[in-house]
Amino acid sequence: MKDTLLRIAPAQRAGRAERVMTTLNVNGAERRLAVRPYDVLLDVLREQLNLTGTRRGCDMGTCGCCTVLIDGRPILSCLTLALEAEGASIRTIESVATGSGLHPVQEAFVQTGGSQCGFCTPGFIMTAVGLLEKNPDPSEEEIREAISGNMCRCTGYIAIIEAIRMAARRLRNEPAEVGR
Repeated sequence: MKDTLLRIAPAQRAGRAERVMTTLNVNGAERRLAVRPYDVLLDVLREQLNLTGTRRGCDMGTCGCCTVLIDGRPILSCLTLALEAEGASIRTIESVATGSGLHPVQEAFVQTGGSQCGFCTPGFIMTAVGLLEKNPDPSEEEIREAISGNMCRCTGYIAIIEAIRMAARRLRNEPAEVGR
């Protein structure tokens, strides 16, 4: 990822707004785009690719609303230059549901009341998907650690943690009812 920045001409690194052609793999599709060297991934996703499910929250990396998965790891897209993501697999909230069905994490958020206003939900869901793909049976402590970079002003986190626990059980094909 970082090698891309070294290929930018010194004049461009000095601050000119000239665009650089890059190819980003977003939700399984390669997209050829012209980006400025200082464009953050969040802006490219929302403004150039019209993937508006990734939310703009704080623009400082403190709220987690802009979380996407890059090579399976939750990353804050407001702090990641688009050029740094060249050659990586980028997944946004738009990639989580398959066909007409919701992903088990999304279903669990609905069933547990894990989202209230819903603004932070895409970031939490992407963080949870990344966690469960890496660790299908996380402890509550591991869930809390994973979501520690995401902020919710509405739920108090109990329903969010329960949603992730429920989704983990479902992904392991275990019974997963609300409150279990």
